[in-house]
Amino acid sequence: MTQEAELVFSRPESLSDVVTHYCPGCIHGIVHRLIAEVMDELGIRERTVGIAPVGCSVLAYNYFECDFAEAAHGRAPAMATGMKRVNPDLIVFTYQGDGDLASIGTNEVIHAAARGENITTIFINNAVYGMTGGQMAPTTLPGMVTTSSPYGRDVKKQGYPVRVSELISQLDGSAYIVRRTAYKPAEIRKLRRAIKTGFQVQMAGLGFSLVEVVSNCPTNWGMTPKESLKFVEERMIDYYPLGDFRVRDEVKDLK
Repeated sequence: MTQEAELVFSRPESLSDVVTHYCPGCIHGIVHRLIAEVMDELGIRERTVGIAPVGCSVLAYNYFECDFAEAAHGRAPAMATGMKRVNPDLIVFTYQGDGDLASIGTNEVIHAAARGENITTIFINNAVYGMTGGQMAPTTLPGMVTTSSPYGRDVKKQGYPVRVSELISQLDGSAYIVRRTAYKPAEIRKLRRAIKTGFQVQMAGLGFSLVEVVSNCPTNWGMTPKESLKFVEERMIDYYPLGDFRVRDEVKDLK
């Protein structure tokens, strides 16, 4: 007599069953799945709206079974602010890369946080402009070679990388600002908990929340996926340390 196999792992209902456009080894797909799992767990899919950026994740709306909008480059927090204020019952999140959020969109995210807008931002930091050819981004590491810094980023000429979580955490409207990564299973589990908390902060009306994800970009870094994950572990996290940068007392009560 044979026993029926027990299904222990399946695609989240909030994640679309489509072929990805992301490069092999890219962390975007992992983060998408975690967001979908959290939406399913919290039962918020029917009232969630995502804001897609301009960048590698410009087509993020293809991968989620919830409503989505597309913002102009860097303007996702402004669009999210309008949606949330018009309909406070919505759960609104932006999904942004470093070129979108930390460059042209810096003003938008800083003032959304300063106002304490009750939205959630998922910020992917892979230290490069991914979609447009691998140019230097605001988060590119000192000495890091890109297509627009072929001799490495020179901080005397191009300045130092922007540490977004540290910057945003100083604003009084921020409720939950953390940095995580996804280069190994233990870190993926921590990231999932952080994303869940980010949504819970919004559901409780506590203010602005941001989860930064230190990510890789095998294609533009000129590495294999395995090499790029090693670079994240050995180089990226040294400059962008993981941790909690602002967690209000009310947020701690959510856990």
